[in-house]
Amino acid sequence: MNIKRALISVWDKTSIVWFAKALEERGMKIFATAGTADYLRSHGIVVENISQITDFPEMPEYNIKSIHPKIFAAILMNLFEESPKRISVEPFDLVVVNPRPFQLGDDLDEEQILKNVDIGGIAMLRAAAKNYRNVVPVCDPEDYNMIVESIDRCGDVELQKRRYLCVKAFLFCHRYDESVFRILCDLFAIDATELKRGSE
Repeated sequence: MNIKRALISVWDKTSIVWFAKALEERGMKIFATAGTADYLRSHGIVVENISQITDFPEMPEYNIKSIHPKIFAAILMNLFEESPKRISVEPFDLVVVNPRPFQLGDDLDEEQILKNVDIGGIAMLRAAAKNYRNVVPVCDPEDYNMIVESIDRCGDVELQKRRYLCVKAFLFCHRYDESVFRILCDLFAIDATELKRGSE
């Protein structure tokens, strides 16, 4: 089994209990951000908080949960010729991330809108996609079954499936950033079309 450590941080809980149990049954160690960890534990899954890796408490009031050198070293490890030996951390083999969709509500002012912009989740997903040969990036519950089937078939997620998940993760990040861009253009009365034309 090539996939031994998984990191999970999800807003959309669709099928995540089934997927986490499937990973656990196949001998994988699961880490998660606090909210996801509590949810998985409530369904009987053994999971460790990422703060056990970072030795630093999550700060949800500042939207800082996963932004830490040890987390990103664990995701990006093996991508470069020289691994960061001075950071003592084991690599993640699979990263499951889907942040809350960025949407404009009637009662949200500028400060609240900016607070709702996800930073860590999108960054983790982007890092995992960048290192897709070593880390399986997952952003869509529709792919959980495919991943488990691939692991059962060959003990890993096949290269072409990793490439598919890599591209899908970058598309997810693109669409998320596009939604932020559109909402902020509306909020600040900026012509999105003209801005895009000027940057071409």
